[in-house]
Amino acid sequence: MSGPVLGWAGIIRLGLVQTSLGAIIVLTTSTLNRVMVVELALPAMLPGILVALHHIVQMSRPRFGYGSDVGGRRTPWIIGGMVVLALGGTGAALGTALMVSSPGAGTALAVIAFILIGLGAGAAGTSLLVLLAKQVPAERKAAAATIVWIMMIAGFAVTAGLAGHFLDPFSPRRLVEVTAVVSLAAVMVTLLALYRLEHRGKAGYPATASQGAGLTPGFRQALTEVWREPEARRFTLFVFVSMLAYSAQDLILEPYAGTVFGMTPGQSTQLSGIQHAGVLLGMIVVAVTGTVLRQAGPTLLRYWTVGGCIASALALAGIAFGGSVGAAWPLSANVFCLGVANGAFAVAAIASMMTLASHGQARREGLRMGLWGAAQAIAFGLGGFLGTVAIDLMRQLVAEPALAYAVVFSGEAALFLVAACLGALVQAPQSGAVQRRPLPSFGEVAMVEVMEGR
Repeated sequence: MSGPVLGWAGIIRLGLVQTSLGAIIVLTTSTLNRVMVVELALPAMLPGILVALHHIVQMSRPRFGYGSDVGGRRTPWIIGGMVVLALGGTGAALGTALMVSSPGAGTALAVIAFILIGLGAGAAGTSLLVLLAKQVPAERKAAAATIVWIMMIAGFAVTAGLAGHFLDPFSPRRLVEVTAVVSLAAVMVTLLALYRLEHRGKAGYPATASQGAGLTPGFRQALTEVWREPEARRFTLFVFVSMLAYSAQDLILEPYAGTVFGMTPGQSTQLSGIQHAGVLLGMIVVAVTGTVLRQAGPTLLRYWTVGGCIASALALAGIAFGGSVGAAWPLSANVFCLGVANGAFAVAAIASMMTLASHGQARREGLRMGLWGAAQAIAFGLGGFLGTVAIDLMRQLVAEPALAYAVVFSGEAALFLVAACLGALVQAPQSGAVQRRPLPSFGEVAMVEVMEGR
């Protein structure tokens, strides 16, 4: 590992940046969603399209990662991304407020704002993970990933609580003011947290032998070379499939609890809280075992990643089966187990991502992290949408709601099993290993062109 490593204080400082990022994201994807649908009585499709748009824009993550690789430093990209994210968040609130008097103009402004949100989150989030990957020692990666993600969740919770308090009594002007204050505070916290944190090493992108010394590879060539790396390609597929399964359950679990088990809105909301408590426990267990059994290193993370996917599949299978049993089924305990499995696999995958980012030909941590971040963003954008579409389709084909949900949950469980198989194939290559460079296939070239926006 080049440069001095980050201690626990440095990891917590980066966690504060993730908290700030989460504070803006939760307002734009949750609060504005509710305002558009409830207070403004707009179609639910509108916020759904806007949120999907911010995920789609994050296909630009590989380009941002490449840019930070070329410059050699991540801090400017984190700060720049947070500023763009803050502008997007405030602009989204302005667009929502403008929809009251001018729906067309407000929607146009909201579209631009959500594009900025996606760009800002992509730039800041990618570079933040790369900074963690480069300056956190291997034995602390699992704990570091847990700390940063818990602090992001804390950002969700604290911002939602405080913003909810100051938004009452609601008015469009108050919405803009609260969002602007949160956005400004997020930028200020980021600036303070990053002050003199990153090691000021030698900047620059390492040249490859084929280019000659001193020449910087173009984005297309760099991305093609990273995609040829077997582990980078396998891990990209694993991230996509696992996050697709992970996100597909988000929008259908509470409706399932209400439709099949007769839970009230309050009870189903509590069920969601039980799941998040399980996620937190799963993350903590992985962090503790990763720190205590530090000699196991990437091997232990691989076991947690694969095991978490298998456990998630079993928990989803239990939820699917529980609908046929009815109220006697321990749904709350089942959902808690799902949360634990999800948390374990997610934080182990993130820690593995931080480990794998530094492996491969040339040091292209940002590009690799951006590629995996793009796969995650696309999967999240598709997962929630496809989950709801699958339920609507099954409800049309099957008269019994429990059976319709069982089919969809079983499909998600199958996706987790596929992800487990993909995860089992991923192994960090030995440092110094020489990788062959076969000619790129048509699929590889097409993937690169999509990433370039061609």
